[in-house]
Amino acid sequence: RVSFMNNQKPQKPTLSGQRFKTRKRDEKERFDPTQFQDCIIQGLTETGTDLEAVAKFLDASGAKLDYRRYAETLFDILVAGGMLAPGGTLADDMTRTNVCVFAAQEDLETMQAFAQVFNKLIRRYKYLEKGFEDEVKKLLLFLKGFSESERNKLAMLTGILLANGTLNASILNSLYNENLVKEGVSAAFAVKLFKSWINEKDINAVAVSLRKVNMDNRLMELFPANKQSVEHFSKYFTEAGLKELSEYVRNQQTIGARKELQKELQEQMSRGDPFKDIILYVKEEMKKNNISEQTVVAIIWSSVMSTVEWNKKEELVAEQAIKHLKQYSPLLAAFTTQGQSELTLLLKIQEYCYDNIHFMKAFQKIVVLFYKAEVLSEEPILKWYKDAHLAKGKSVFLEQMKKFVEWLKNAEEGNQRLSSQVE
Repeated sequence: RVSFMNNQKPQKPTLSGQRFKTRKRDEKERFDPTQFQDCIIQGLTETGTDLEAVAKFLDASGAKLDYRRYAETLFDILVAGGMLAPGGTLADDMTRTNVCVFAAQEDLETMQAFAQVFNKLIRRYKYLEKGFEDEVKKLLLFLKGFSESERNKLAMLTGILLANGTLNASILNSLYNENLVKEGVSAAFAVKLFKSWINEKDINAVAVSLRKVNMDNRLMELFPANKQSVEHFSKYFTEAGLKELSEYVRNQQTIGARKELQKELQEQMSRGDPFKDIILYVKEEMKKNNISEQTVVAIIWSSVMSTVEWNKKEELVAEQAIKHLKQYSPLLAAFTTQGQSELTLLLKIQEYCYDNIHFMKAFQKIVVLFYKAEVLSEEPILKWYKDAHLAKGKSVFLEQMKKFVEWLKNAEEGNQRLSSQVE
C-alpha cells in the first residue's frame, strides 16, 4: 500500500502543471480590446482625414486584427472616436481619434463619404454585417448621451446607410425606446434620418423598406401616446420639411381605416343589419378617418359583390345580379351624392364586369337598374360614355350602352326644351 501511494505522488505536480498553463490568459492579453483600440487609433492617426486612405487601412487591418471578436470596439471608434461606456460617453482615460463620424463636419456630403467607408468595410468582411446592425441599434439607444451635432451626424449617416441597403429598417425599433420618445429625441432624430434617406432614394423606396419589416404603420410611435395622431405627426414633419412623409403616414392610416371599414361592412351585410344602421356607421367612419365618398362607394360596391356566390352560367348571372343589386340600391344611393362618386361607381362596375367574364353582358343592365333606382344620373353616365371610361372592354361596353345613351340624350334635350318653354 505504501509503495502504491509513493507511486502516485510524483504524478500530482504534473497534473497541477497542466491545470495552470497560461494559454487562456495569454490569449486574453493578445486580444485585449484596449490593445485592439490602440492599433486602430494609431492607424487612423497615421492615415489622417483622407477617407479613402482610411478605407484602405481598415481593409488591410482586417487580415491582422480580430474584427470578428471586436466589431463593437471597431465601430465605436469609427463613429465616436473611441470605446463607448454604457450611456454613450467616451471614457476619459481612453485614447481617442478625431478620424470619426462625431468629429467630422456636419453636412450630407461628409456623411456620404463616411457611409462609403462603412460600405467598403462590410462588403470586404461580410461577417461584420450583424455586428454593425447591433452597433447602430446600441448607438440609437445612447442618443441622449450624444450632443445635438453628434446626433445629427449619426442620423444623416443612418439615413444614407438605410438607403443603400447596408442597414435594415428594423434598427429603427431602438427609436421607440420610452425615454427617447418621451423627451422628443426620437422624433427630432427621425427628421434628420428621413431627410437623408429620402434625399438618397425617394418616399416610395422608403415605404418599401418600412413595409418589409412591418414598420409602415408604426411611425406615429415616435411620439408619446397622447400625441399619436395623424394631425400631430403631419404638422410636426411638414413643418420640418418632410411633407411627403406626412402624406405617406396619412395614406397608411387611411388604408388601414378602409380595410377595417370593408371588413365591418361585410360583417354587417352578412348579419342583415338594417341599411339605416349601416349608413350611419359608414358616415361616422368617413368623418372620423377623413375617407372620401368616392372611396366609400368603391368599398360598398366591392363588399356588395363579395357577399354572393355567383352563378357560373352567363345567361343566369345577369338575372341574379339585378335581383341582388336592386336590394342594395338604397345603400349605394346614400353614397352617390356627388357626380364624381357616381363616376367612380361606373368605373368600378366596368372593371368588375371586365374582370369577371360571366358579367360581360350584364354591364348595361346594371347601369340601367342603378339609373332607375336613382343611384346614377344622366350626366355621369354621359361623361363615362364620352371620355371617362376605362380601356378594359371599352368596345363591348360602349356598344351595350349605345341605345341607352341615345335615349338619355334625347330625354335631356326634351327636358331642356320643356324647361325653356316654361320659362
